[in-house]
Amino acid sequence: MKTQRNSAAKGGFTLMELMVAMAITTIIVTVLVSITSIALDTWNRSRAELRASRQAKSMVDTMARDFESLVTRKGNTSEWLSAIVDPDLGSLGSGLKSENAARLIFFTAATDRYDGQIGSATDLGGDVSCVAYQLEYRDPIEPGAASNYKTFVLNRLLVDPKKTFDDLLGKTDETKSLESVFTSAFGSGLSNPANFVAENIFQFSITFHVQVTDPAQTPSVFTVPVTIGNSGKQTTKSFVIRGTGIKAEDSIGGSVTAAQLAAGRVTAMELSATVISDFGIDQLRTRFKNSTPSPKEVADLLAKHSYEYTKLVQLPSM
Repeated sequence: MKTQRNSAAKGGFTLMELMVAMAITTIIVTVLVSITSIALDTWNRSRAELRASRQAKSMVDTMARDFESLVTRKGNTSEWLSAIVDPDLGSLGSGLKSENAARLIFFTAATDRYDGQIGSATDLGGDVSCVAYQLEYRDPIEPGAASNYKTFVLNRLLVDPKKTFDDLLGKTDETKSLESVFTSAFGSGLSNPANFVAENIFQFSITFHVQVTDPAQTPSVFTVPVTIGNSGKQTTKSFVIRGTGIKAEDSIGGSVTAAQLAAGRVTAMELSATVISDFGIDQLRTRFKNSTPSPKEVADLLAKHSYEYTKLVQLPSM
């Protein structure tokens, strides 16, 4: 007698088993894709933050070294440090404009003078150099090109002691500022790609901590922070250290008089920088290429794609 065999006994799968297996596989694939997406997003953000921190470290460390060896002399009419709000802020950026940047020029005993070959045949003597810092919006490789890869670039120009002595030291007075003398002699070299320090530096501010004396107050000696900026409390658009004292363009909030400030001394400086990630710069080049973002769009972009860095540097006694 013949009997009909069950098809399941041949090792096949029923339709219900196949549907259950497909559902389980779909769930596993979905979870794996979600985990991979989160991991890639975390990796990209960590990479962007790491690159931004490297740019900030390059800028902060370089500027800190120069300020730590700041050179000033009293009892003369020369100008030793010039820090002004960059007059070209309106052109720093495309769509999104940089809100604050200082143009810095000052004398310093830079250790990388003569390309760091101190004591060699390249060394022409002297230890007082002059440095200048300036933020620009351009292609870091081809400054004059109409490039699609522009970003916020910080440059540093170092003038070796021999040229500093010949063209800058003793060339300034009450009528000739360090800014004008330096620009006339060396300003054209500041945009040279060889002077590149860091990129994606959206904005930065310098705050000088000035120790002043007021016998009418208790305590009579106190420190006043003075920030180079466009607006805000205790800000000034120009901060100058001369052999005759300190001078600020504005009243810095009325906290001290011009005479008190002139007789004060700078004890430290604080550097604050905002670095935009590569993703943020890409958005600037595309989303805001031909339009001006609203304040909310600016706040959202900076909240997602920017990082803040601050460093306090103690200065040599004036």
